[in-house]
Amino acid sequence: MKKFEYKIVDTRDVESAGLFKGRKREDVEAHLNSLGAEGWELVNVDFRELEGRLEFAGVMKKQR
Repeated sequence: MKKFEYKIVDTRDVESAGLFKGRKREDVEAHLNSLGAEGWELVNVDFRELEGRLEFAGVMKKQR
């Protein structure tokens, strides 16, 4: 039986400034790509706009 572990990601996890809650799109992509290189897969994401700023939260998983 396969076993998985899960991780919650959020714009607060991304460093730098720009589009996503003060984060640049490239910084968000780099953050997600670094997690992908560790074996994490983004399985669900929610984008929302709050006070004119775009934010996201997502669920990632990887096999143990």
